[in-house]
Amino acid sequence: MTGYSETILKYASDDSRAGTLLQPDGIGEVGLGAEEVGQKLAVRFALQIEQDLIKQVRYQVFGCGFTMAACAAAAELAEGEQLVKVARFDGKTLNQSLGGLPDERSYCADLAIEALQAAVSSIQQKGARVATSIDPRTTEPGALLTADHPVYRALIDSAPAKAISAEDRHLFACLLSIADLESVPLHQALNLSEVMLDTLLLEVFPAVAREQLFANPSLKTATAPEINPEVQNLLLGLVRQDRFGWPQFASLILARMIAARAAHPGHLWVAMGLFERPELSAAIGRHLPSLLAANNKKMRWKRYLFKQVCEMNGGLMCKSPVCGNCSDYALCFAPEDE
Repeated sequence: MTGYSETILKYASDDSRAGTLLQPDGIGEVGLGAEEVGQKLAVRFALQIEQDLIKQVRYQVFGCGFTMAACAAAAELAEGEQLVKVARFDGKTLNQSLGGLPDERSYCADLAIEALQAAVSSIQQKGARVATSIDPRTTEPGALLTADHPVYRALIDSAPAKAISAEDRHLFACLLSIADLESVPLHQALNLSEVMLDTLLLEVFPAVAREQLFANPSLKTATAPEINPEVQNLLLGLVRQDRFGWPQFASLILARMIAARAAHPGHLWVAMGLFERPELSAAIGRHLPSLLAANNKKMRWKRYLFKQVCEMNGGLMCKSPVCGNCSDYALCFAPEDE
């Protein structure tokens, strides 16, 4: 799964300190208010001390694999340590133990540390439970492109091809524009062959001269992020076919592009250069309708794709058996108008 290093996977599967303590000396929790269930990530730490040492640590976590890993690592770091030393732990300390979380998941370390420090404060307050909250959604990135981006503007303002909708011109203009900003060759950034890229321009933007509009390919020497082959195979298996049984071109290249952009950190719609989140579902509905139908709970798209792959391999991305009861709900099922 993208972003899951061997170290993170090790901690995510380590539940040796998960659970509760019968007589804790301190309890700290994050985002566990009754009104927050199903809206925020949630973590609870319970500590037992002996003199000035933390004798036992137990935690409960209801969130993604990164949060599970962060809690397991935090518990391991804290157990057996002096209380005053643990009080100085921060997200950076924990992130180093995990070997580095993906940038868009750095809040998971902060979440675990916040709950752990709340438990330390609970001990200092003679066992009074300490509750706090963190809302990682406040740091979510917005669109990277706007309508006045020069490459996007040139593509949209070029003479249109016949039988191409305005929605698809916008979709592919966004994808071409965002890929052109990167140090990876344009066709590789979109997971296309050179022939596919030329065909796309011919069918959607026939008046555009590739060599005049896009960045000089000789200056692009970086390597594209590694595509998860199982995600790609999942998408390619859903490509629409024409009446002769051949893959429809727009459906095929969108599937390949989604696989490539899903390898980037952050939200898929942002990595695709789209202006708003609903545009991704609309594009999938036009060209990969069976995928849209399968995601009938409207889970965020990258989360949904990797969840399918994970479950096909017999694994689980989270511990909650029912999505509606999980406090990670809002991070998995964002409203389309956000």
